[in-house]
Amino acid sequence: MSRAGTLIDGPQFARDRGVVSGTLDIEALPRLAASGSRTARHRYSVSGGANAQGRPCLTIEVTGPVSLVCQRCLGALDSAVEVDVALELAESERAIAAADDDVDRVLASRAMGVAELVEDEVLLALPMAPMHERCEAGADARAAQQRAGPFAALARLRRSGGGGG
Repeated sequence: MSRAGTLIDGPQFARDRGVVSGTLDIEALPRLAASGSRTARHRYSVSGGANAQGRPCLTIEVTGPVSLVCQRCLGALDSAVEVDVALELAESERAIAAADDDVDRVLASRAMGVAELVEDEVLLALPMAPMHERCEAGADARAAQQRAGPFAALARLRRSGGGGG
């Protein structure tokens, strides 16, 4: 079941140790769809609580397949998204900017979109330049280019009489 429109009151949700879970289809993840990714359903869970420092946080877990475009061969690259992150709820953008640590934070709100929180974490989990570990198509093209060498096009022009000389 997709709960794309679910909103939570972040601070209250954390205090109450609330939990919401379900699945989201690509239609509920428009920024992921706009990036060219194709995906099936992502299973998610968002739970409220406190982190080790006792501050309110949301724990977001997401799993699901995603199909990206390999940046070497431009073929389909099937991958899996597995996210398990705790986000400390911050009271202001200023508090987030002023923080001098490695804690992941999100601006607390009384109307936080669950789908947007999940989508943010999925997008952050994707590789910047997705690539197969070994691309057959990309390797073949590079090998052909290396065999041809940088002056192959000039040699072809000279043989065809198109060298202008």
